[in-house]
Amino acid sequence: MIRPRRLGLGGLAVALAVTAGNAVTAEGKLSIYHWFEYIPQELLDKFSAETGIDVTMDTYDSNEAMLATLKAGKLGSYDVAVPGDYMVEIMIGEGMLDTVAEGELANIGNVEPQWLDVPFDPGRMHSIPYQWGSTSFSVNRDVYGGDIRTTGIVFDPPDELKGRINILDAQGEVMLLASMHLGIPQCSTVREQLKALDELLQSAKEHWASFNSDGAKDVLVSGDAAVGMIWNGFSAKARAEGANIEYSYPREGLIVWMDNVVLLRDAPNRENAIMFMDFLLEPENIAAVTNFAQYSAGVMGVTDLLDDALKSQPESIPPADAPSGTFVQVCDQATQEVYDSIWTRLKK
Repeated sequence: MIRPRRLGLGGLAVALAVTAGNAVTAEGKLSIYHWFEYIPQELLDKFSAETGIDVTMDTYDSNEAMLATLKAGKLGSYDVAVPGDYMVEIMIGEGMLDTVAEGELANIGNVEPQWLDVPFDPGRMHSIPYQWGSTSFSVNRDVYGGDIRTTGIVFDPPDELKGRINILDAQGEVMLLASMHLGIPQCSTVREQLKALDELLQSAKEHWASFNSDGAKDVLVSGDAAVGMIWNGFSAKARAEGANIEYSYPREGLIVWMDNVVLLRDAPNRENAIMFMDFLLEPENIAAVTNFAQYSAGVMGVTDLLDDALKSQPESIPPADAPSGTFVQVCDQATQEVYDSIWTRLKK
């Protein structure tokens, strides 16, 4: 039986009171910490039916929320989580992940070669690929008909869009998009560039209506937002639900990401976690995730299993002149502290 529970930013205060000592080690169980609205219930049911393993799942709405919750006492309670690329690197550095030994994953050979040895987890010692995609913004074409292939839509919007912009509650991606707008490198140590980054974000905030990740699709569908920073698959879902929106591939740059299933340190059900990771490396199973979430998988043999609409959705087909994608980088400690300070001021 699957018992999904929501534990996003709003539930963080509850998580702070939970300690690792509350974890229960029991045969036949699996505890997942996962992004919201990102895996079909039917697939979890299938895993339970095939293995007899009882699955529970809590959800989060940002990489940073996941990290904070685990560091606050939940590490040792969950078996697997699904962090983004840069967050995998951070978690490895903080000793939060277990190592998947060679030979433990029977289906590791199904991983596409370009995702088998990645900078954020060399040799895939702690993770497997889950889904990958891009982060940009979508614009309501009933409200604005002009050029949207510029980050100026978010940071220096035309009058008809001011006050109607939703921004993801995701520090890494927001800071990267702003850096792209200014044409400065990520993790800059140049004082003038960091000052410009701060000034840009604080001034742009005046034109933003909200910071909302889990509702990023809904505010576009309802029309509460005319512009929404959003992940490409979530944008496709919003369009399918009736929002007359167009996803932008801004000329200043495009954010790309890969989410990964990681084996957490002190996983109470480690053997079952390995079984689940292997389950997700089977093409038909990860294809079910792709069809549901509308991103892209990092596993071979998936293409023929995808829905026809997914193969042609504009959110996954960049124009010929689109810039190459850029991953969020992990900054050095001093720069990260500046970033954190800027972000804290931005969210006040």
